[in-house]
Amino acid sequence: MLFPVLLAEARRWGLAEREAEELLPTAERCLTWLRDAVGEDEYLRDPQPGGPVRCETQAQAHRAALLGADLLDALGRPGGRGLREWAQALRTAFRKEFWIDDPGGGRPAAARTPDGRPVPHLGAGAVHLLDTGLLGGGEYAPGLLDKVQTAQLARLLGSPVMDSGWGLRGLGAKEVGHNPFGHRGGAVRVHETAIGVSGLAAAGYEKEAGSLLRGVLAAAEAFGHRLPEMYGGEQRTEGSAPLPHPAACRPAATAAAAGVLLLTTLAGIRPDAPAGTVTLRPLRSAPLGELGLTGLRISGAAFSVRVSRLGLAMVEEAAEGLQLGA
Repeated sequence: MLFPVLLAEARRWGLAEREAEELLPTAERCLTWLRDAVGEDEYLRDPQPGGPVRCETQAQAHRAALLGADLLDALGRPGGRGLREWAQALRTAFRKEFWIDDPGGGRPAAARTPDGRPVPHLGAGAVHLLDTGLLGGGEYAPGLLDKVQTAQLARLLGSPVMDSGWGLRGLGAKEVGHNPFGHRGGAVRVHETAIGVSGLAAAGYEKEAGSLLRGVLAAAEAFGHRLPEMYGGEQRTEGSAPLPHPAACRPAATAAAAGVLLLTTLAGIRPDAPAGTVTLRPLRSAPLGELGLTGLRISGAAFSVRVSRLGLAMVEEAAEGLQLGA
């Protein structure tokens, strides 16, 4: 499910059309697999017999369908309409069947069991619901949650139950089975924290995004700016430091890539190279103050941008003819 998304977004960043067309058959096979795996159902189920229907799997499948459809249309290939129709059906079903109402405002289910029962655990897997994927004109694809549900998820992710002060816990501190060193049971996984920051910022929840951002950057300093893939999800206190995880890889490719995502999120860079535009929507709160990014490439040329302390972005270097979007 990741490859069609990667190809679609690489094209937005300036991958040559010839290269995109060469890789398109691989993306088409991925999308064919997705539709075949779903069959007549709305959901993409785990392949093992009796496996659950996971929240993050639906989010990733939905993103692949929408960005894959966009890619197929752009390169003159059939299949986009069917993918969009399935994505719409998935959104309708998900908003009804994956949302658990409760006195606190509700939450997305982590999964549904084969017999349809929701699994109510609150964990970092929910951030994938905010990672909807970049379409044209600097706009993100629609997500599986509606606006009210998105606002509630943002509130939950920004609460002390999920925000450890060092980043996002894999499982909420009040959930049964929470363990600050559990691989998915409470440890902070850097790449999921970065996805959370990016998704929250894109949805307009800068306060929650900024808190997670400052937490993971403080952890980076404690680890000599060489973040492991995960570390302990103990609550941050004055004078404390994040606790290393004995099984974590360091260095880790996912943690390194998370840094790039965090920086591009701060500057709000949303390119659309085929249209010859780039949109800048930086965090207006400017949580790190003035920021300058150089060494990026859009449309095959150097791209540099500066964000002021007031959260205003200014392009300092760009490809000839690249226009600033609205």
